Amino acid sequence: MHALAVDQLTVHFEGAERPALDHVSFTLEPGQLVMLIGPNGSGKTTLLRAILGLIASEGEVTVYGRPVQEAYPLLGYVPQHLRFDPSLPLTGREMLTMPLRMLPRKARQAPLAWAVETFRLASFLDQPVGTVSGGQLKRLMLARAMLRQPRVVLLDEPEAGVDIGAEQTLYEVLAQHIAERQLTALVSSHELNMVLKVATQVICLNRRLFGMGPPTQMLTPETLFQLYGPAAALYPHNHDHGEQRE
Repeated sequence: MHALAVDQLTVHFEGAERPALDHVSFTLEPGQLVMLIGPNGSGKTTLLRAILGLIASEGEVTVYGRPVQEAYPLLGYVPQHLRFDPSLPLTGREMLTMPLRMLPRKARQAPLAWAVETFRLASFLDQPVGTVSGGQLKRLMLARAMLRQPRVVLLDEPEAGVDIGAEQTLYEVLAQHIAERQLTALVSSHELNMVLKVATQVICLNRRLFGMGPPTQMLTPETLFQLYGPAAALYPHNHDHGEQRE
């Protein structure tokens, strides 16, 4: 059974001359780390939000054979940006414990301790979320998405604003869950060097599906030229080594 099946997914925004997504179809299998690439404005974020049912769309999405609306407990999601009122007195610890409140109090400690250690959260765990840096907030969001061990996780540019050490930790965590639990991850990324390094499959998107296949097949000069235009190349993306990146 497919972990995630997307069939003819199409999104029209009011007033737009052409669809933001145009009949996109693909399937993901258990244990795959699939990277989603494409130029700015190609529909990567729109695709992730449409899969989750957060925006209106046409087509069908199933998770392990179930309509996505019935499969939310199987899903984890990290948006590119988290919009919230920074004046709210919500701490990082409270942000992490909210998804665990259905568990007995004693059962909350192990996943919380795992998240704090894995994503290096201890130094700011009890700060108000509105006061942490962009990179620290992203690490909290990643930890929260992985706390309840989803079977499919969607990540929208998780590298953005995160220092390279935390980024490597993220992909190490994904690799561990893929190996141990057959987690499936769909990751939107601009980091082509990271895509080449970690992906099992690559989806090339520019409003419609340009192709899907192994990184060595999809990250060729010909494919990238078709996807990005004349500026395309297998170029390195260097990180600033601070917590935030413009």
